[in-house]
Amino acid sequence: MLGVPLDLGQSRRGVDMGPSAIRYAGAMERIQALGYDIEDRGDISIKKEDVGKEDVENLINLHAVTKANTELAAMTTAIFKEGRFPLVLGGDHSMAIGSIAGAAPHFQNLGVIWYDAHGDLNTAETSPSGNIHGMPLAVSLGLGHPLLTEINGKAPKLKPENVVIIGARELDGGEKKFIRDLGINVYTMHEVDRLGMPEVIEQTIDYLKDKCDGVHLSLDLDGLDPQDAPGVGTPVIGGLSYRESHLAMEIIAESDIITSAEFVEVNPILDEKNKTAETAVALMGSLFGEKLK
Repeated sequence: MLGVPLDLGQSRRGVDMGPSAIRYAGAMERIQALGYDIEDRGDISIKKEDVGKEDVENLINLHAVTKANTELAAMTTAIFKEGRFPLVLGGDHSMAIGSIAGAAPHFQNLGVIWYDAHGDLNTAETSPSGNIHGMPLAVSLGLGHPLLTEINGKAPKLKPENVVIIGARELDGGEKKFIRDLGINVYTMHEVDRLGMPEVIEQTIDYLKDKCDGVHLSLDLDGLDPQDAPGVGTPVIGGLSYRESHLAMEIIAESDIITSAEFVEVNPILDEKNKTAETAVALMGSLFGEKLK
């Protein structure tokens, strides 16, 4: 388990306390109770003195975000080399750049399940805000500034056909174009409502399991409805329910395809009595095989 107290990829303070909130909610104890040997590696260091240095147009905190993700990629790679499973706690979603960059060299075809209200497929050219937490999936696909795309090796880290986005309900125009042009598999809330979560997850597993030798789960808590996860920086109503999300994690656990995971965008300042962190920990339990009987 590794914390990333990063809040530089977006504009709302507080998400840097996400890893502490998740630990306080009992992440370590929950996973230990399932029989796993879990080691908390602490938090990576975030160099906030680099904020604002050599600003690049429409890429806020580029150099500081690059440094944080470079360290995260190195630590994730080290965990893989030990034959262990990286479980990363966030922190804003720009940290997925480092998580995926650290995982990719260990697989021929890394797949990603992107559980999120957003596509995070913007670049400096398409982003309305310049916030890098809206760009990590694009960066992992090799789209964006080379400081980001070339972390821990050459770009791209992912192939578009190895990505599945689940729960999308707020996509920018540029993201929609990338999805169409690259042929990315997306289950918006429309598809989730029509098909049901069991079918969406079964289709996702079938889509990835034969062509990918590893799958990274990137779970943004804003994928859930704000009623169930209020402590996020960019909430979007009409999201995935608490029970749907548990069911998704339970089915994924049965498939045994996940090789690394991150739970991101927990912001305790915006939360209600640590509810969102507790939800993250409960979903971790389901992902690692927790059952009622």
